[in-house]
Amino acid sequence: MSTNPLINEPVEDLSSRLGAMTDDEVFATMTELEKASDAAGDDAAEEILARIALTESEIERRYPGELLAPYRNWKQRQPLL
Repeated sequence: MSTNPLINEPVEDLSSRLGAMTDDEVFATMTELEKASDAAGDDAAEEILARIALTESEIERRYPGELLAPYRNWKQRQPLL
């Protein structure tokens, strides 16, 4: 099982933490979840995808009508991602 707290913490905790995060923290969370999804086996993929959907919803709540464009723009500005 993964030791990544984003994967192991209860979904309710992640949900409440997302609301208190800065935009950069939310975007970094999305990046970590995407990496975890790529590395996960079939057993964990569904759980990770649910967390990605939750994070996507938070981004869309902060940027109505922009879908994930703010995240994609942020990701392009990150030199090491």
